[in-house]
Amino acid sequence: MKIFAVGLNYAQHNKELDGTLNKPEEPVIFTKPDSAVLNQHKPFFIPDDLGQIDYEAEVVVRICKLGKNIPQRFAHRYYDAVSLGIDFTARELQRRLRSEGKPWEMCKGFDGSAAIGDWVELDKFRDVQAIHFHLDVNGKTVQDSCTSEMLYKVDELIAYISKYITLKTGDWLFTGTPSGVGPVHIDDHLEGYLEDRKVLEFNCK
Repeated sequence: MKIFAVGLNYAQHNKELDGTLNKPEEPVIFTKPDSAVLNQHKPFFIPDDLGQIDYEAEVVVRICKLGKNIPQRFAHRYYDAVSLGIDFTARELQRRLRSEGKPWEMCKGFDGSAAIGDWVELDKFRDVQAIHFHLDVNGKTVQDSCTSEMLYKVDELIAYISKYITLKTGDWLFTGTPSGVGPVHIDDHLEGYLEDRKVLEFNCK
């Protein structure tokens, strides 16, 4: 099982992170190890040695068949369900790694950094690029967006990644986060929604 993730895929998040609305010249792809998985309802234990840890709510798609060099027009055949996930990020470490031109794995792939909610079959939604989603922290909405705002759409991402890496059944794709990211603290309660369906809920410890 592989976990792919996309950086800088919502313009307003790019602005809050880098001060620019620019679209990257190509998708910014990174991976997380399977040890990063935090399954539904299990608490997230905030690392005490990585500095500020930020939540990043993202729609996640589940790959359902083997694929390599997938044409974009056929990409929709390769995923069958969506969920909401949290791409936890060690923000201070990320800034340092980026400034030094180093990979992101250490700030993105630490244990528990890929929280995932309940899967919802794709046919429950009208269009994968028209799913509204939001994240609440302690009952307050902190991120609220729609997959229509993605700079690179799901099918584009599937086609792009599969040029380099074979996709397999059970792989996940975190599709990027909108604006509103922020730090988590001990005793925070996180709830994530796809449309009006709560799919994610857990506490920080």
